[in-house]
Amino acid sequence: MSRTPTAADTPVPAGFAERLIHWQRCAGRHGLPWQGTRDPYRVWLSEVMLQQTQVSTVLNYFPRFLARFPDVQALAQATPDEVMALWSGLGYYSRARNLHRCAQAVVAEHGGVFPAHAHTLETLPGIGASTAAAIAAFCHGERISILDGNVRRVLTRLLAFGGDLAQPPQQRVLWDLAQAMLPAAPTGDDMAAYTQGLMDLGATLCTRSRPRCDACPMRTLCRAAEAGEATKYPVKTRTLKRRHESWWLLVLRADGGDEPHIWLQRRPSRGIWAGLHCTPVLASEAEALAALPPGCRPESVVALEPVAHSLTHRELRLHPLLVDVPASAVSGDGQWVALSGLSAVGLPAPVRVLLDRLPD
Repeated sequence: MSRTPTAADTPVPAGFAERLIHWQRCAGRHGLPWQGTRDPYRVWLSEVMLQQTQVSTVLNYFPRFLARFPDVQALAQATPDEVMALWSGLGYYSRARNLHRCAQAVVAEHGGVFPAHAHTLETLPGIGASTAAAIAAFCHGERISILDGNVRRVLTRLLAFGGDLAQPPQQRVLWDLAQAMLPAAPTGDDMAAYTQGLMDLGATLCTRSRPRCDACPMRTLCRAAEAGEATKYPVKTRTLKRRHESWWLLVLRADGGDEPHIWLQRRPSRGIWAGLHCTPVLASEAEALAALPPGCRPESVVALEPVAHSLTHRELRLHPLLVDVPASAVSGDGQWVALSGLSAVGLPAPVRVLLDRLPD
């Protein structure tokens, strides 16, 4: 039986950390709004927002979030709806729920001060090993490596690491290698530059499909580039199976006097758009028509243009059905919300766009 390879089986290139720190200071990114701070709240917020989200998108959300919740105490005191409303459009809404829970835990269990060490940070809701490492390294100079998706790509190419990252043992081997590549005796500033350098390499040069190996400061150390096989790494055999679904959105609109109101319901606490507000969602057109309020006739329904919406595991086809109804005809688990009040409600991004563009 063959043994599982360990970190000792993969030699680490000498001089990597020092070269990375020098490159980051000279040519890395320095103008992002969450850089140049050792405030754990800001670093944590940016790290959570940047998970599976492009920097260009986060640049629009980060300052608005800080303006509304300038510190962890303000976030902890907010209602879930306030947090979800401000997060609306960023996607992966479990991040927002965990963000709120984490802020409450920091206030309740740590006196409003984020722990200084990665192993303690990991015990907080929604903070994984890489996020904990980023906070500890940036804010406290802890000698620990991050290992998010971009960094996994950088290191597997640098080392020509062929382990299958769909297998947890191989993930642990790569984690050990990441720790072995850290600078030997770094200052706090060194750790900040090293950590940011890993992020910058993955975001700007060592990209997924078109790596710029000719401009990379690590090209003479990179085994994948030497072999002309950069895009071969990282190796991950498990493929994402995407499901295609069609949903019907029953858009009930009532005359509220000064402006129209929309009937919204809270989504279940688990599943797609968990915890957000949404128009009633039905699995078929027949179910949607059967759910019309009493007195509403099918011929009063206006079928709007379908909307395509991509999620991590699913492709959704949304079919909005607009119905103007008396407010008194609708009851049950839900609420009428004025069009001007939708900005204060946590809505899925495609539903917010849909409601902003309703015909008269």
